[in-house]
Amino acid sequence: MTAEAAGPLRVVIADDHAVVRAGLRALLDGEPDLDVIAEAGSGEEAVELVVRTRPDVALMDLRFGGRGAGIDGIEAIRRLAAEAPGVAVVMLTSYAGRAEVVRALEAGARGYVLKAGPPEELFRAVRGAAAGALGLAPEAVGALVGQVVDPERELSGREIEVVRLLAEGLGNRAIAEALFLSEATVKTHLVRVYRKLKVDNRAAAVTEAVRRGVLELT
Repeated sequence: MTAEAAGPLRVVIADDHAVVRAGLRALLDGEPDLDVIAEAGSGEEAVELVVRTRPDVALMDLRFGGRGAGIDGIEAIRRLAAEAPGVAVVMLTSYAGRAEVVRALEAGARGYVLKAGPPEELFRAVRGAAAGALGLAPEAVGALVGQVVDPERELSGREIEVVRLLAEGLGNRAIAEALFLSEATVKTHLVRVYRKLKVDNRAAAVTEAVRRGVLELT
């Protein structure tokens, strides 16, 4: 059945900024084959809405209000992969770091586009995801190419957690307690983080992680 025969593609928007949601709704509703049916302002609300309404595509923000604001977009995608596997999720974010692109795709995202990109990229990603294709912004493709060419620069999920706690000012012992690790293991992670980010101290590691889009300071 063609998209025209089946009706417009039903889309849910998930972003913690009302102005962003309004702009996205205006863009998407301006396309005759796209129809925004609901909006969510948090990761938890997005999961609940998508499971209940079963849209064709969910547009998911990467971060909702910073640390402590509930689940992020990656976790929301993981939950939807289990609870609403028929819904295609497209990550819509301001960040194009390799770590974020890889994590989103590994979680089950069918697209990764940037908020600063042209509307045509967004439309293409939504339509492609609904059709079973993978829609990636050029920046995301570049990030994946970099991952293949130089995988040793990619931070692991655990290393990203360590850097986030570094940014909060935690020492090695506090990080170890927060992550249920030994201090020796934390030190090992830090050595690897410094090598991959090409830095030699904690402050520089945080700064470089922010520059790459791996970490957001709020």
